[in-house]
Amino acid sequence: MSEDVLLETRGPVGLVTLNRPKALNALSLEMCRALHPRLDAWAGDPSVKAVVIRGAGGKAFCSGGDVRAVAGSLGRPEAEGEGPLSREFFLAEYALNHRIHHFPKPFIALVDGICMGGGLGLSVHGAFRAVTERLVLAMPETGIGLFPDVGGGWFLPRFPGETGTYLGLTGARCDAADAVWLGYATHRVESSRLEEVLDALVAADWSGPGHHVAAHVLAGFIAEPGTSALEARAGDIARCFRGDRVEDLLAALEREGSPWAEETRATLLRMSPTSLKVTLRQLREGRGRDYDTMARVEYRLSQALTARPDFREGIRAVLVDKDQKPRWSPATLADVTDAEVEACFAPRPGDELVLPARG
Repeated sequence: MSEDVLLETRGPVGLVTLNRPKALNALSLEMCRALHPRLDAWAGDPSVKAVVIRGAGGKAFCSGGDVRAVAGSLGRPEAEGEGPLSREFFLAEYALNHRIHHFPKPFIALVDGICMGGGLGLSVHGAFRAVTERLVLAMPETGIGLFPDVGGGWFLPRFPGETGTYLGLTGARCDAADAVWLGYATHRVESSRLEEVLDALVAADWSGPGHHVAAHVLAGFIAEPGTSALEARAGDIARCFRGDRVEDLLAALEREGSPWAEETRATLLRMSPTSLKVTLRQLREGRGRDYDTMARVEYRLSQALTARPDFREGIRAVLVDKDQKPRWSPATLADVTDAEVEACFAPRPGDELVLPARG
């Protein structure tokens, strides 16, 4: 079992601790493969009433999937009996997210510090998300040549107004007050009280309905979330991000003309043009689709976009050389054809995401 994820049972609570603090608890293939079967076991164990997941180290809950490892594996020989990491990782991550999304017992994420990308996949699909004053929440994938995965096509369109479109395209960061307003956070708690929260869950009387018990315990630790800057900006976001073409969003921001609009427009123009077009279509399709359907679509996107040059270039510019100067290909929105975008969404015969039925 991977030492990067610690799995234990404390009385009626299954406890998951993401344990890669030097990597900000980035989620690896090995961690997915260690965690998933334990969740299956806890789901079927009548003595386990709830599952709690947290991050070690005090800086991050989970900074995302280990995309640097995925990018570094491209073009290298595969391990015996394994497919390419770009395939194996996303298959395992989506299967794990699906397990959490359909988990039959209270699944409680204690989200302290950085939570980005794959960190949302480990939290948003559960029943409860208690965030702290140290929360930094974002989906920054368009800046590395990807798209907001782990169900972003499902949960981002369900945020108020067009805020999900804004967050998915720009990678803008949110704090705890924003997270509560968005509906991502179910509770706001103090970081200093997280151990108390865990102890209270372990000591609770679980004889009643599990989700009611968990909600009652968490309610005893609620702190005032503060004022959401994102909520205050919601009207501007709605005006500028309602279009169905990225070019229309840029034009709306230009018309808006405010310092926020100019900064946001500049941010979009730094992102991968292909990622922007793919992401906007993903978010629009996700408005009317359930999570399982979008997970299958997103797996296709993961395979299409990790195979494109923008992914390796984005990882180089943001995570390796850190020069923040990616050279995208194609370089402009005008150069990204409708056919290229369509190809990213096309079915992949022999390589589709197969999800088990969950009751």
